[in-house]
Amino acid sequence: MNFRSLVTSENSNGKFENNIIQKSTDKLPEGDILVKVEYSSLNYKDALSATGNKGVTRQYPHTPGIDAAGIIEKSSDTNLPKGLSVIVSGYDLGMNTDGGFGQYIRVPSSWIVKMPSGLSTEKAMALGTAGLTAGLSVKALQENSKIISKSVLVSGATGGVGCIAIKLLSCLRANITAITGKKDKYEFLKNLGAKNILDRDDFIKSTRLPMSKGLYDLAIDVSGGKTLSAILASMKYNGTIVCCGNVGGSIFETSVFPFILRGNRLIGIDSASKPIKEKTEIWNHFANDWRLPNLNKLYRIIDLKELPSEIEKILVGKQTGRVVVKH
Repeated sequence: MNFRSLVTSENSNGKFENNIIQKSTDKLPEGDILVKVEYSSLNYKDALSATGNKGVTRQYPHTPGIDAAGIIEKSSDTNLPKGLSVIVSGYDLGMNTDGGFGQYIRVPSSWIVKMPSGLSTEKAMALGTAGLTAGLSVKALQENSKIISKSVLVSGATGGVGCIAIKLLSCLRANITAITGKKDKYEFLKNLGAKNILDRDDFIKSTRLPMSKGLYDLAIDVSGGKTLSAILASMKYNGTIVCCGNVGGSIFETSVFPFILRGNRLIGIDSASKPIKEKTEIWNHFANDWRLPNLNKLYRIIDLKELPSEIEKILVGKQTGRVVVKH
């Protein structure tokens, strides 16, 4: 069976290019489940894979896409029958296993989440890995503190993880301060639920390291780098910071003082390799008690042929919200 797929390949000049081609399901990797993909989504890791980052994808040609939602077409697992609506995110999907930027994927049954009642394949991909990461981050904060009325700082606020985190935290009645480098997106962030907005560069420059005035109870950092350094210096006593990204750099500066003088906690979040039970729990939250109002305002739907230009945008920080790919 042939299907349409975006394929990243390396040309004779050593440069990487993306093309939409016809592939055969016979060429897909081995696995228990063949899924006909209805929607996928664009993440920063996808853009790295699609531009030849060997730290993400070792061998090319390759089809990126770390997210996919669709219908099972063939299955060797009786618990996951043909016709079931499912979500696949993370593990090796889109990294070294052909991913969601193709109309079909074949994966192990252990990677599959059954679609909860209350979510569709479109809405699941509007959330995608970004929503899963935001949900895991909020859950980590909840395990260490109450959320209601707490002052919460969110960096990378206009990106996928950031905007979903703000929307969710707003629903949980937190007082949110958003950090962004996009001065033209302040109204967008206020509509999501941010009470205050800080310019990223001003925040970094005005913060004294390793400890500044303690202003925030909790934080979700998507940026890393200098932004994380400034966040660590700005937490109140007994504060909790969740770190889940490095778009601003993988190296940050701090000292022991925020930890031994203020009792702060820094928690790392990985959504890709989480046990399937924990992923399922987060998806069930989004289908029920975390159901986000006006989710449609957070994403755009594009065709596969529009992906290359969107990949360029996300790499240079010009993308806002989520991009969902309809197959």
